Amino acid sequence: MKLHWSPRSPFVRKVMIVIHEAGIEDRVALVRTPVAMDKPNLDLVPDNPLIKLPTLVLEDGTALYDSRVICGYLDALTGAGLLPADPRARLLAERRQALGDGFLDALLLFRQERNKPAARQTPAWLDAFALKTRAVLAALEAEAPALQASGFDLGLIAIGCALSYMDYRFPDIAWRDGHPALAAWHARFAARPSVMRTQPDETP
Repeated sequence: MKLHWSPRSPFVRKVMIVIHEAGIEDRVALVRTPVAMDKPNLDLVPDNPLIKLPTLVLEDGTALYDSRVICGYLDALTGAGLLPADPRARLLAERRQALGDGFLDALLLFRQERNKPAARQTPAWLDAFALKTRAVLAALEAEAPALQASGFDLGLIAIGCALSYMDYRFPDIAWRDGHPALAAWHARFAARPSVMRTQPDETP
């Protein structure tokens, strides 16, 4: 299999964590594929017309995207157990994955807006992204005891990657302040070997 990959993408990181959890690093060739909103990488078009990462190409040439589809496929392929078999537990894991992925989507747009020159920023958008960030953190703080009690699954991977992305791209937002239970859970998440092996890398 071939994975179009970037060491800085939080959605790619989700997939890489699954790859390490499943122990299939030797079965996936990583292809460094730079992608930027203002500089579409046309080399990716044959495998993904959306020109987005991650994109996984199977041995028969079938291309899979996005991260949720890829993670689900790899989990089913390898029996890694990252999506529970019990319907209610699976629904909970999928809901948490949707929250983590949605949070990441908002954070990516938040960062894009913050990176504009001040004169081109839209204050209402910045306020809206900040509101979403506060709301998600409050919801996760309330759920942190349940996260601590849960088995490691795709929902926890998505939430953990979103919080780690905040550390990476929003160091000025001290998200741990006022969220001690969530901070304790994330420390446990960050210490997992698959997470430690997939830290963002600024290598060009």
